[in-house]
Amino acid sequence: MKVTFELSPSDVAYFRDRLKSIRTSREPGDEAPILKGAEALIQEAHEAKPPEFVISRLHTLQLLLELLRDEEWRLEGRDRARILDALAYFVDPDDMIPDRLPGIGYLDDAIMVELIAQELKHEIKAYEDFCEFRRTRDDAKEPDKLEQRRKALQARMRRRSRRDLDEMRSRRRSRRDSFRLW
Repeated sequence: MKVTFELSPSDVAYFRDRLKSIRTSREPGDEAPILKGAEALIQEAHEAKPPEFVISRLHTLQLLLELLRDEEWRLEGRDRARILDALAYFVDPDDMIPDRLPGIGYLDDAIMVELIAQELKHEIKAYEDFCEFRRTRDDAKEPDKLEQRRKALQARMRRRSRRDLDEMRSRRRSRRDSFRLW
């Protein structure tokens, strides 16, 4: 069975405002508690045996954690901060729906993961491409190729994100219903 629902502009505004509030209150350099908290949420959610639609979003959340922890990917600066800001939402105890409610407690988290995945689609795709390249390369024959590939993928990721932002700004001038989380 497939169930769909549509988020209104005010629904999206709620999530955007929560993310903005968390982002502005987050201290630079507080990465470890965010990573640990997001990992704990994933663990707790799995133990609660949530519905499949939540589990599939937990995989995306796990991928974002891996993306930040991967020493060969070495995401830095603003790119890293954007993902940390997104993950900080999952550490914040002020959920729309308390996680302890059986069946629906992780619904707001799943919605936020979906919104974040849309926002960070280029970062996620670049990292997945990097992981695929890393799995298929021959270290003995191509020692510098991984670093070159990382730089190219991160440059592509940034170009595509800038393009999307420019397109969104252009659409916003003509329509009021477009949105971004940050």
